[in-house]
Amino acid sequence: MLENSCALVLAAGKGTRMHSGDRPKVLAELLGRPMLWYVHRALAPVFEDRVHTVVGHGADLVAAAFPEHKDRFIHQAEQLGTGHALQVAWPRLKALGLRYVVVVNGDTPLLDTASVEKLTERAASSGAAVTFLTISPEGENAYGRVLRDESGAVLGIVEKRDFDQSKHGPEPREVNAGIYCLDMERVAPLLDWLGNSNKAREYYITDLVELAMADQEGVEAVECGSDEGLMGVNTPAELVLAEERLRESIVAGHAASGALIRNPAACRIGPEATIAPGADITGPCEITGQAVLARSCRVEPFCHVIESWLAEGSLVRSFSHLEQAEVGPGCVVGPYARLRTGSVLEEKAKVGNFVEMKKAVLGKGSKASHLTYLGDAEIGAGVNIGAGTITCNYDGRNKHRTVIRDGAFIGSNTALVAPVEIGADALVGAGSTITKNVSPGHLAVTRAKQAEVRKRK
Repeated sequence: MLENSCALVLAAGKGTRMHSGDRPKVLAELLGRPMLWYVHRALAPVFEDRVHTVVGHGADLVAAAFPEHKDRFIHQAEQLGTGHALQVAWPRLKALGLRYVVVVNGDTPLLDTASVEKLTERAASSGAAVTFLTISPEGENAYGRVLRDESGAVLGIVEKRDFDQSKHGPEPREVNAGIYCLDMERVAPLLDWLGNSNKAREYYITDLVELAMADQEGVEAVECGSDEGLMGVNTPAELVLAEERLRESIVAGHAASGALIRNPAACRIGPEATIAPGADITGPCEITGQAVLARSCRVEPFCHVIESWLAEGSLVRSFSHLEQAEVGPGCVVGPYARLRTGSVLEEKAKVGNFVEMKKAVLGKGSKASHLTYLGDAEIGAGVNIGAGTITCNYDGRNKHRTVIRDGAFIGSNTALVAPVEIGADALVGAGSTITKNVSPGHLAVTRAKQAEVRKRK
């Protein structure tokens, strides 16, 4: 592996073919994370904090999505090609005092660390001024064609739209993957020679190969076969294809580690999810963000688990939606439950069908079995919440908390108008609207007196 090196990610382009409007192409998501996130993740083990990114179109949006990287962003005001991006970044890279830079396109979300290491190792052993990766994909593609002589030595790279068989010979299958390792000291004099005499009128990094050959500097091409991980994403169709490859890889990895994943083709699991051996998941479902699923927890079909934590022995029944929630040991959620941000179920708590929670804690052994809203609430242990109960937490301006102490029983169709506290072992009669605190062990009822009137014939 090369010492004294850094990385440069090219992420300034608009990506017109992605049809994403003003949103930069590198922010298009796969399994809940932007393309650029995956590229940064692949580079970090090799370069740590020495990863710089060229931004341009939608730079503010990229900076907002990656605040931890914004101090290492380099702005390309005009997007005049990959070679121009390198020229813009060069003064910043030179100031680092490093010898090598690895240049990567920001639209290669399937890039892995091993490929980067393979590139840097070959650059170190060959001593070439320019080292780059090549692939030989099946079917049509728009990548630059790699030209070699009869001995196999690299002659140059010609972009697809500029390739002319009458001039360049039969079109080769081998193409440029767009990932380079450059010896900065030897490449620096060549940057001023980059031109834009091509159909796109852009400055290409690929021209450095021919310039290096002409200047008798070494060039090394590292063949990577049909490695799909090195292919870029330029269209919605390619994005979906890359996402599916990533999904298959992630699901297969969890299954190989001992998770039981039923109907795996319908399971979408994000790259940051942690799934313990023995967890039981049935697709279709979606588990994204930094979700954690413990051993022996179970997720039934048609569930979304986003940034949530499921403890051992917990059960999430079908058609439930969890986001930034914590589900304790032995808890049951759903079916058709929604746990919003800040929801916490303590051991053996239960929320049933059509129950919604938000910023609420449901204590040990407590249950809200159906048709209930618990927002901004603290609920103790052993509490029963009857059907149709709501915590009225919003007065039109501010949110207020409801506190229900251990052992309380809340009858069905009850409205608890916050701020309010229900004491331990208190009983609230069905159909009540509670606006004042209820003392421990007392009964609170706010019903109108029932009357009967004889029907007229």
